[in-house]
Amino acid sequence: MKAQAAAQAQVVAAAAAARLDDRAQLQELVEEAGQDLGARAIVVDLDGRLLADSAGTGLRSSSYRNRPEIAAALAGRSDQGTRHSNTLGRDLLYTAVPVLDDGVRVGAVRVTQSVEEVDERQRRNVLVVVGVGVVALAFGLALAWVLAGSLAEPLRALARTARRVEEGELDARAEVAGAREQREVAVAFNEMTERLSAASASQREFVGNASHQLRTPLTGIRLRLEAAALKTREPEVARELEMAEAEVERLTRLLNALLTLAREGDRPALRAPVSLRQASEDALARWAPRATASGQALDLEGEANAIVHAAEEDVAIVLDNLIENALVYSPSGTRVTVTWGPDGRLAVLDEGPGVQAGDERRVFERFHRGRGDRAGSGLGLAIVETLVRRWGGSATIRSRENGGACAEVRLPVEQQTRERRPRVAS
Repeated sequence: MKAQAAAQAQVVAAAAAARLDDRAQLQELVEEAGQDLGARAIVVDLDGRLLADSAGTGLRSSSYRNRPEIAAALAGRSDQGTRHSNTLGRDLLYTAVPVLDDGVRVGAVRVTQSVEEVDERQRRNVLVVVGVGVVALAFGLALAWVLAGSLAEPLRALARTARRVEEGELDARAEVAGAREQREVAVAFNEMTERLSAASASQREFVGNASHQLRTPLTGIRLRLEAAALKTREPEVARELEMAEAEVERLTRLLNALLTLAREGDRPALRAPVSLRQASEDALARWAPRATASGQALDLEGEANAIVHAAEEDVAIVLDNLIENALVYSPSGTRVTVTWGPDGRLAVLDEGPGVQAGDERRVFERFHRGRGDRAGSGLGLAIVETLVRRWGGSATIRSRENGGACAEVRLPVEQQTRERRPRVAS
C-alpha cells in the first residue's frame, strides 16, 4: 500500500507540473487520484499555498508550508510516514513528493490516508489473495485427481485382466487405452497372453491325443493279463499278474486324469441339474467297500438338499477324488464325512494330518503331493478345481481346528431348488 501511494503521488506530481496554472484541471486530477487511492490528495505551490484538494475547494489558498512533509517535498525530498492528526483524531499515512517542471521545483503533492483504512484494505487484499490461493489449490487438487484417475485407470484395468488370466481365463485381453506407454504395455500383455493361450492349447491337445492313443494298448494289456491270470495255476505267477494288472489300472486312471485336465475348458452337455444329496449317496455306495477294507468309516451328514448347475459326471468325479484323497491321507480307524448344504456347498472332512500352513493353494497344483509316502499321482485336487471352475464354482482346502482337513467345493445353485416337503395329513 505504501508503494502504491508513493507511485500514485509521483503520477499526480508529474501530471500537475503542466497544470499548475489551470485550477480546474488540477482539481479534477486530485479528485481522480483521491478516488483511486481512497485518500486525500492536495497540490501546493512553491510557497506552500493550497492549489487543489480532493476533499473540496473550501481550504484553497491555505498555507501548508509549516507541515514537515510539505516542507520536505518543497525542499526537493520525498517523504513518507505516519502521524496523528489532531483535527481528524486518527493516525494518517502521508506521502509527499515534489512537483518538478523541467527539473525545477514548482510545488508539492501530498497524499494522506487513514492508517486504519490502509490496514483494512491490506487485510482485504490478503483475504482475496488467500481466497484465490485456496481456490487455485482446490482446482489444482481436483485436476490432479482427475488426471491421476485417468492415468491410473488403464493400469487398474490391466491389473484386473492379469488377475483373470492368472485364474485361467486365457481369452481375456487388456483394453488398449491411455498414454502411449500404457498402450504399448497393453499390446505387449495381449501378445504374451495370446502366446500363452496358444501354448496351453497345444499342451492340452498333446495330452489329449497321447491319452487317447495310449488307452487302446493299455486295454489290450489288461485283457491279456486277465486271460493269463485265468490260465496259470502257479500262485506266484498269479500274484505277479495281479500286481501287473493293478499297475495297468493305475496307469489307466492317470491317463483319464490327464485327459480330464486337457479338456478343462470344455463343458460336457448338461442333461439335468444334479442333486448334491443324491450324488453324495451314490459316492458313498462306490467308496464304502474301500473304506471298510482299510478300516475307515464313511458317513453322510448333509443339510437341506441343493440342486446345482453342473454335469452329473463332473460332480461324481469331484466326489471320487475328494473321498479318495481323504481315505489315502487318513489313518485306519478314522472317519471320513461327506457333507452338503443348500448354498451349493459340498465338503469332505477327514481326521488325517491336515494341510500344512501355506500349502492351501499349492495342493491344487498339478502333480503336487502333500506327503511323499502316500500313493497317488498328485492330480486329484487339480482335477477337482478344474471341474468345479468349469461350472463357475470354487474349491478350497483347510485344516480343521480339531485335526484333519476339510476339502470344500461350491457350485452354482439352480433356481427353485428348495425341496418341497410332503404335507402330513391331519
